[in-house]
Amino acid sequence: MAGRVLVTGATGFVGGAVVSRLVTDGRLLPVAACRRSVSVPEGAELAVTPALGPDADWSGALQGVEAVVHAAARVHVMDEPAAVPLEAFRRVNVEGTLRLARQAVEAGVRRFVFVSSVKVNGEDTSSRQPFRETDAPAPEDPYGVSKREAEDGLRALSAETGLEVVIVRPPLVYGPGVGANFGSLLRWVNKGVPLPLGAVTQNRRSLVALDNLVDLIVTCLDHPAAAGETFLVTDGEDVSTAGLLRKVGDALERPARLVPVPVWMLRAGAAALGKREMARRLLGSLQVDASKAREVLGWVPPVSLDEGLRRAVAPLRR
Repeated sequence: MAGRVLVTGATGFVGGAVVSRLVTDGRLLPVAACRRSVSVPEGAELAVTPALGPDADWSGALQGVEAVVHAAARVHVMDEPAAVPLEAFRRVNVEGTLRLARQAVEAGVRRFVFVSSVKVNGEDTSSRQPFRETDAPAPEDPYGVSKREAEDGLRALSAETGLEVVIVRPPLVYGPGVGANFGSLLRWVNKGVPLPLGAVTQNRRSLVALDNLVDLIVTCLDHPAAAGETFLVTDGEDVSTAGLLRKVGDALERPARLVPVPVWMLRAGAAALGKREMARRLLGSLQVDASKAREVLGWVPPVSLDEGLRRAVAPLRR
């Protein structure tokens, strides 16, 4: 039988795509970890598992598993319900992750691929070189702090037990069904909504297509050189906000309607509305140097930015 891979967050954006890819490849048997009984792709197994947390019992789901792809997490939300957000993030993303990893060791799991975040590096590269894996971590928000602490805990567990830990830090991930702000931008361009971002041409953003992220994750499952390593991942082409929206328009086969409002005016308006963080994401730079994956693994992104955007907007064109 093919090696069994437990995929957490299997109903989510990244985890679900990993399960589908493993089914398509047919080399490894994906075990989709879900909190309730749901339909999974033919060729995958379903494991109904507890919520990610410090007291979860994963022993049943880990039986016979050779590797884990840990994509489940508490993610950033716009209207944070927790009184102390960092504590809530730590309970799930740190304590929950390390509970799963320790039980994976007990079950004889060989490799643990952790989907982390570029937020461990920081939030902005406007005044510096692109982020690299060797940079000192500089997370700014509770989500990024929790991912950094989970990484540290996994490395310590690896040193103690020999568990092969691989860490993957993606920037913004896009693909069919993408939500949040990026999904809104796609829909606005599709509807022909005028956007005041035509003058945002000097910043640079790194992104990663869902198919590229999944391809690297699958590569890291069994590549011998991946053990113990951390990898940043991108499509390999950085674009300005205005350039990205024009590419989205090209993918939709309709022009993006961009109004050239001066950047200083956009920043001032965002500050007045209490939207500084949103402005930083749209107006600032966040670049990633992902050359390590190429040098260590021989990995190159199989999908270009243009093709990734065509796939991302395909549901809007139906």
